[in-house]
Amino acid sequence: MQKIEHIGIAVENLEEANALFTKLLGTAHYKVEKVEGEKVATSFFQIGDAKIELLEATAENSAIHKFIQKKGKGVHHIAFGVENIYEEMERLKEEGFELLNEVPKEGADNKLVCFLHPKTTGGVLVEICQEKKNG
Repeated sequence: MQKIEHIGIAVENLEEANALFTKLLGTAHYKVEKVEGEKVATSFFQIGDAKIELLEATAENSAIHKFIQKKGKGVHHIAFGVENIYEEMERLKEEGFELLNEVPKEGADNKLVCFLHPKTTGGVLVEICQEKKNG
């Protein structure tokens, strides 16, 4: 794993959360994006080499909606950047981690993503992500 890529935070209202985090971090978000496949709207803040990703559910059957209903808003996941997501997924499986998807999914911010089940990562939802290659 190369670095902490971002920390995902589940929010109930993206507009209100953007205003709050703009004041908190002293900088505005640089991107808002919907990920239809995950039923979320996202917003990103750049903080040094890492990012904060705010996630708002766009449907009741969204994982973010279910998370907020169960645990409340707050830290949802931590994402680590990887050079080759396919190799890293294979390595993690061999190490005994349970992957929540067998092939990488399209994620926000031009990423391929895979999540690891929290029961195998000490209770933390972990995402690995790789920048999509153009071409």
